[in-house]
Amino acid sequence: MAEFTMDLNDEQKEVRDWLHGFAADVIRPAAAEWDEREETPWPVIQEAAKIGIYSLDFYAQQFFDPTGLGIPMAMEELFWGDAGIALSIVGTGLAAVGVLANGTEEQIGTWIPQMYGDPNDVKVAAFCSSEPDAGSDVASMRTRAVYDAAKDEWVLNGTKTWATNGGIANVHVVVAVVDPELGSKGHASFIVPPNTPGLSQGQKFKKHGIRASHTAEVVLEDVRVPGSCLLGGKDKLDERLARARERAKAGGGERVKNAAMATFEASRPAVGAMAVGTARAAYEEALEYARTRTQFGRPIIDNQGVAFQLADMRTQIDAARLLVWRASWMATTGKKFESAEGSMSKLFASETAKKVTGQAIQILGGNGFTREYPVERMHRDAAIYTIFEGTSEIQRLVIARTLSGLPIR
Repeated sequence: MAEFTMDLNDEQKEVRDWLHGFAADVIRPAAAEWDEREETPWPVIQEAAKIGIYSLDFYAQQFFDPTGLGIPMAMEELFWGDAGIALSIVGTGLAAVGVLANGTEEQIGTWIPQMYGDPNDVKVAAFCSSEPDAGSDVASMRTRAVYDAAKDEWVLNGTKTWATNGGIANVHVVVAVVDPELGSKGHASFIVPPNTPGLSQGQKFKKHGIRASHTAEVVLEDVRVPGSCLLGGKDKLDERLARARERAKAGGGERVKNAAMATFEASRPAVGAMAVGTARAAYEEALEYARTRTQFGRPIIDNQGVAFQLADMRTQIDAARLLVWRASWMATTGKKFESAEGSMSKLFASETAKKVTGQAIQILGGNGFTREYPVERMHRDAAIYTIFEGTSEIQRLVIARTLSGLPIR
């Protein structure tokens, strides 16, 4: 088991510097353009694919880093470049994690490569869980999957929303209800292969931030997928549902993690690392501005009102990174989240990103409020971290329930 350490080894430092260079040289120069266009930055994704950043191999190497720091380190550097473009590059990873967390070895080997394509023909994937009436309340999910035994096919119907890459993806991973009586325990995840009839893109959202990342509804109308597209397989699903039914009859309260929750738990520290990257970028912009901007004959950093803000910003960023790295290390080394450390990391880092980017605008004053300076975009981007993959309120609920052992509502 790897010991927790803040010292990156030489290989990790090399990867970090490589990612930082790509973020500085390729992502940042393109950030303002794709934010204004509100379109998927395919040329940047292709550049990332050409050098190996947008690939299954790269993310697998970081995912299996025995220290647990590979993924958070990568996320921080890419999102330091720009959150919208970075999310377009890493958004496929959420669908890939869904398959890794719930799929068989054959499913992993078959579908994850198709999510990325190749450098000459890049593809993206989408993880579809949220619905118009079921965001944090996953028990209210309405998308249904019905098994057609005669054809060994599952038939999916429903509407998903807030799906990154939804509708433009080569592969969609869809969470659906297979047994409505079991609530969230009656959910399962399905692969929807490319060009499957019945799947279409609904509304594409015009967003406040992360505008270079495609977010849309996904509509499923009598979508038929082979039985082999049920992640984990039918035998495993039947066993899980049988246990849940027995517990329900006995009045037991066994907590069975559904497919969507398993995916979100695995990704929470990574989202925290994204927030750290955005916060760090805004802090560095504000620090440089404070050093060079003069008022009343001296740099504004000479004023305690500015200097103390910068001190607080840096302290909060470092604290957020520590929480993220701890949670990532714990997850990788198999240590139980006895105090909901994964949710803690996501909560604190996302709240830090919102606060730090707002402070950066304040330090830049009127300039910070314009699109001539990137902190305005960073502040808009940071708002998403307290919302997606579990709002701050949901993270607090998870933490409170874990600490108290009570079903706090």
